Amino acid sequence: MLTVLGVIETALVLYSYALIIYILMSWFPNARESSFGQTLSRLCEPYLEPFRKIIPPLGMIDISPLVAIITLNLARAGLVELMKMLV
Repeated sequence: MLTVLGVIETALVLYSYALIIYILMSWFPNARESSFGQTLSRLCEPYLEPFRKIIPPLGMIDISPLVAIITLNLARAGLVELMKMLV
C-alpha cells in the first residue's frame, strides 16, 4: 500500500514539474507548437481547463495555472500525511 502511495506521490511531483514547464513555454514563441509542447499540452490542458473556466484572467495575466499547481501540491501534501498515518 505504501509503495502505491509513494508512486502516486512521485507522479504528482513529476506532473507539477510538467505543469511548470508547460506554463513557462508560453513565454517563448512557437515553443508550444513543437512536438514536446504538443505532448505537454495533451497532458496539462485537461487539468488546467476546469481552473480556467472558474478563474478569469486578470488583464493579460492568467493565474489559474498557479491555483492549479497549488491545488496539486495540497493534494500531494495530503497524500504524504496519509502515508505517515499508515506507517
